[in-house]
Parts: sequence; C-alpha cells; structure tokens
Amino acid sequence: MKALRWHGKKDIRYDDAPDPEIEEPGDAVLKVSSCAICGSDLHLFDGFMPGMKHGDIMGHEFMGEIVEVGKETRKLKVGDRVVVPFTITCGQCEQCRRGNFSVCERTNRNKNLADKMFGHTTAGLFGYTHLTGGYPGGQAEYVRIPYADTTHVKVPSTLSDEQVLFLGDIFPTGWQAAVQCDIEPTDTVAIWGAGPVGQMTIRSAVLLGAKQVICIDRVPERLQMAAAGGAITINFDEESVLDRLGELTQGKGPEKCIDAVGLEAHVTRSLDSMVDRAKQAVMAESDRPHVLREMIYVCRPGGTLSIPGVYGGLVDKIPFGASMNKGLTWKMGQTHVAKWTDDLLRLIEEGRIDPSFVITHTMSLKDGPGMYETFRDKKDGCVKVVLKP
Repeated sequence: MKALRWHGKKDIRYDDAPDPEIEEPGDAVLKVSSCAICGSDLHLFDGFMPGMKHGDIMGHEFMGEIVEVGKETRKLKVGDRVVVPFTITCGQCEQCRRGNFSVCERTNRNKNLADKMFGHTTAGLFGYTHLTGGYPGGQAEYVRIPYADTTHVKVPSTLSDEQVLFLGDIFPTGWQAAVQCDIEPTDTVAIWGAGPVGQMTIRSAVLLGAKQVICIDRVPERLQMAAAGGAITINFDEESVLDRLGELTQGKGPEKCIDAVGLEAHVTRSLDSMVDRAKQAVMAESDRPHVLREMIYVCRPGGTLSIPGVYGGLVDKIPFGASMNKGLTWKMGQTHVAKWTDDLLRLIEEGRIDPSFVITHTMSLKDGPGMYETFRDKKDGCVKVVLKP
C-alpha cells in the first residue's frame, strides 16, 4: 500500500509500506476513505517530539470501511463504516472504566518507555511516537486497528466523511477543552489559537453557553473563521493581548483561558518567545510555552486554565507563583475521545454543528508531503487539510 512516512525533521514521504494484517484476535483492518493532517503532526514534522523512527506511518485522524476482522472482534463486521479515535483504548482497565481513555493502562505496547518518560504510561496512539506505542497511523490506504471493539465510532451513511471525520480528534478535543472549564453563563472564555482545535473549542464554548468567547491569533483567515463561529478576535500582531482582554472584561480578566496552541507558540515580538527559541536551538528547552505564561498572567483569580495544546517535554520560566497565589485551576491532557463521541455525533445529526466548516484544503494522499508545508506555514489561508487515499 501507499502511506505518508516520517524520515526525519521536515521529511515526510509518500512511500510504499507493508499492507497491515490481523496480528491479534481483537484486531480489525480498515480501508481508509479520508484522513487529515493535525496540528499535532506538525510537532513530529518539525522534530520536536522524541521517539520517532525512520519509516513510521503518520496520521491519527482517519476513517473508512472495515475490510477484515479478527476472530475475537465482536462489535464490528466487514463493511462497517467507522471513525477511528486517535487514542487506542481497551475499555477494561481501571482508567478506561473511569472514562480516562487517553491514559488507558493496557494499549501502549511500549509501556516501559512511557513509564520512564512520564512516570506512568499513557494510552497507545495511532501515528505518533514510540513513546505512545509506535502504532502505524492513518495517512495510508489501510490501517490495522488494535482493540477494535473499543477503538471505533460507527457512523451512519446519511452523514458525509467531512461531517464525521473530526470525531476522531479535533472535535472531541475542542469539546473537552471547553467542558473541563465548567463554563458558566457569566463567563468570558479566552482561547489562544485559531487553528482546527481552536475553532472547535470556540463552537463548543458557544454551545455550552459562555457569555463571550475571545480568540487570539494572527492569521487573518483563521481569525475570520473564528469570528464566524461567534468569537471576538484579537490579532496579537496588531494590538496588545493584555490591553484588549482588559477592555473586554472591565479589567478583571477572563474566567476561563484555553491553550489551543501547545509547544510551538509563534510570537516574534515577545522577549520570552525569543529566549525560548534560543534555548530550543541549543536543546536547553524542548517547548515554547509563551501561551501558558500569558494565560497565567491574564486569567482572573480563581479561574481555570484548560490545556488541550500538546506539550512534549520541558518548559522554562513558568510563573507558577502567580498561578498558585491567584488560585488557578489547571486541567489538561490528551482527549478521552470515547467519552464524548456519542453526544457529539448526536449534535451533528441534529444539525447543531457541522464540523466540515474547518476544511480549507482537500487533496490526494500523494500530495500530503507538500500539504504539511502548506499547513505548517498557513499558506492560502490553510486551516485544515483532508487527504483522500
């Protein structure tokens, strides 16, 4: 088969790859109909996440049709149309029973590596580093699905791929980011980042009844999309984020702050960001946490910081004293996708949201390597890239 494979920093290739096979009795094999490039993939593309190996197949946002099932797979049959969550879940361990699917205790086949890196293992993830299991991803013609009975979302034929594809990652990620803020009708929710997750977070905060939603970015097309979703926008290249947030909250600051950016914050005018880049260049720091610092500073005392943005390692100069003294609550983590998909699929079916709005580029899988650059540089107003094998 053909797949997009990682060969080093900024080196993604459209290569031949071995066809997936049933390896365990609970497996299934999926023929991919649509997949997407995620902002988290860019951290691999840019070389900031450890644990990648030459030839690893990229992608963790995909869907398609089941073409083969293992002898112990009970809930799927050949011909079923499914979205595959990026988190691989067993459904039986203590964490899964609690609904903490992204920290499943059984699915990371490189558990010992994760234990050493993080203290305890996380779930296995598709198309990510060997710290999360090294499972081949979905930017491919076919994918093996381990723990298939608990790692799928069946979707109806009445909905298009474009409407349901994002149930595998960015829609539940944005939803969880908003839900863990415990939004009240009087709340101002400030969201850093107008990329795909930021866009889904905006719509989620609106659906959950926030008084006002504010989005901070600098890409005009993304800010326009944010405004169309109901957000007040701030272009940080054109005005002071601190001053504008003060104006919009009568000097009190937003009650809820959401980091939809993660480890590659781009702020060229900020001294702290320039220091981060310098330290990153000499491997003295792995992540650029400008957004975290800014959120701690502007958040209203007693407020909440929600962090769906991915961080990979070490951050520096975090004003933790300010966070402690202001009594801020931090909530973060990879997304517990299966916890949210039933409700989110219902919202799509009821017409309350159509996640396809975020798609700006649809290309063939073979064009994927070039689209990584397009997505990385936000060329042509790129917000979300969908690939068709």
